[in-house]
Amino acid sequence: MQKANRILIAALALVGTSAALAQSSVTIYGRVNTTVERQKDGGVSTTGLFNNASRWGIRGTEDLGGGLKAGFALESGFDSSTGAGTGWPGLASVGNGINFGRQSEVNLAGGFGMLRLGNFVPESYYATADYVSMHNHDTGSSADALYYDPVWFGGLGTKNKIGYRTPNMGGFTVDAAMLLHERAAGTNNKNGFDLAANYNMGPLHLGGGYSYVNSNYQFALRALYTFGQFTVGGYYQRNKDDNQLVPTGAGTRNNFRLSGMYALGANEFHVNVGRANSWGHVSDSAATQWTLGYNYNLSKRTKAYGYYTRVNNDNHASYNVGFAGNDFSSFALGIRHAF
Repeated sequence: MQKANRILIAALALVGTSAALAQSSVTIYGRVNTTVERQKDGGVSTTGLFNNASRWGIRGTEDLGGGLKAGFALESGFDSSTGAGTGWPGLASVGNGINFGRQSEVNLAGGFGMLRLGNFVPESYYATADYVSMHNHDTGSSADALYYDPVWFGGLGTKNKIGYRTPNMGGFTVDAAMLLHERAAGTNNKNGFDLAANYNMGPLHLGGGYSYVNSNYQFALRALYTFGQFTVGGYYQRNKDDNQLVPTGAGTRNNFRLSGMYALGANEFHVNVGRANSWGHVSDSAATQWTLGYNYNLSKRTKAYGYYTRVNNDNHASYNVGFAGNDFSSFALGIRHAF
């Protein structure tokens, strides 16, 4: 009898465990994206192996019942050419090594939308610049060099955020976030704000984003449309730099980018061009960037690709280069695998 009871208890425990597992899911994901490139910065040429924002992460959800779900996401960058951890490019405060500087959030979702807490990329960026960079997902040497974001330049980065996302309302969603500076005593640093809106319905995709940190802001609008084998898109951005790029402020400027893709079976042909006008308080600081790219999709998760990208800087512009006035170019061949 005691043996039968023990078997029954063990069976009930197993059933309970299975039920708990059925309500939760955890996924490991990532991408490895590497190129061989011939880069030129002014008169200096370099041939090498380059990482294109490779990353890995863990995300999961738990069904709490009644339409309520808890979730999390942890994401770390790494250099695919060396295996070293990269933290978050351009943000020294995040540091290097294997960490979750790219994303570390916990969220709660239901009929009311989603509440997000932690570290995640500004949704205004995803709604505009990232959306139209189709050929290499806005990574590597062909990434959009002209996009301005006061959140990153202001040092707040992606961390210490409280965010909210509305439910999907017929293809329309809105994201809002506050970036808490958590300033030390005696400092006067400000919190930041980020807003994004997206409308996706069939072949039409529209978006907008706004970021504000300590009198610096950016506002951008984006559109993308697919007809047949062609996809065309672009964004327009208006910026004001009051105290970040230069101590007295660079002033205002306009920035835009146009992109196009032609898909034929596994082949994709890409072209995009961007233009940043001079800052209001920095003369001769305009720049133009253009890219020609080709992708061959070996599968849904793996592609081989190549591109040529070039940035032409005016005398007081230094996009993608070490010294103002230099021009930048790169010819690249790469492989991207997602898992």
